[in-house]
Amino acid sequence: MDFDYTPEQLQLRREVRDFATAEIAPHVSEWDENQTFPLDVIKKLGRLGYLGSIFPEEYGGAGLGYVEYSIIIEELSRVDGSVGIILAAHTSLCSNHIFKAGSDEQKARYLPKLTTGDWIGCWSLTEPEAGSDAAGTRTTAMQDGGCWVVNGSKTFTTNAHYADVCVGMAVTDRSASQHGISAFIFEKDTPGFRVGKKENKLGLRQLPFAGHADAGETERGIYR
Repeated sequence: MDFDYTPEQLQLRREVRDFATAEIAPHVSEWDENQTFPLDVIKKLGRLGYLGSIFPEEYGGAGLGYVEYSIIIEELSRVDGSVGIILAAHTSLCSNHIFKAGSDEQKARYLPKLTTGDWIGCWSLTEPEAGSDAAGTRTTAMQDGGCWVVNGSKTFTTNAHYADVCVGMAVTDRSASQHGISAFIFEKDTPGFRVGKKENKLGLRQLPFAGHADAGETERGIYR
C-alpha cells in the first residue's frame, strides 16, 4: 500500500502551513500571554473551508476526508496547539455529533453555519463532580409537554465563551446507565443556559475553558 500523501494532500499541507505561518505565528506569544481567543483567525479558517473539511458540500463543507482533516489539524497545531484544538473541538465534537446523529432539520439548521465559521461550536460532557466519566453524568433532562427541561452543570467546555451553539449531554433514562444518556443542542440564547467563568490554565491559554456552565431548557434533542 502507498501511504504517501497525494499531490492534492501535499498542496493542502502547503496551503495550511503558509496560512499558519503568516496569520498565526506572529501572534502566538501575545495571544498566549493575554489569553486571547483568535476569533478573526477562526473565522478565516471557516471561510477557507477548514472548519467544514469533512462535511458534504450540501452543508457548506469541503467534502474532504479524514486524512485531509488530520493534515489541517497537524499544520495548525505545528504553529499553535490552541488553534488546532479550537478547530478540532468545533469540528469533531460539535459539528460532527450533529452530522452523525442529528435529524435532517437539525443538520440543515446548524451545519451550514458551523462549517463556514459563521457560528462557533462547543461540546459539553465533563462535569464538576463526575469528571469526563460519561456513565457518571448527573445532568438530567425530562420532558415537559413539548419541551425538554435540562438541569445540571458542566465544566471544561472548550470554546464555550465564543460558541453560538453547544452540544451537551444529559441523562434521560437513569436505569439504562450510560445507554440512557442523550445529547441536546443548546443555542447560546436558550432560556436558562449560562456560560460559567473562564478557567485560568497553564498552557494553551488562547483556548478558553468554561467552568460550571449551567443548562436550562431546550426543545431540540439530538438523539435517544
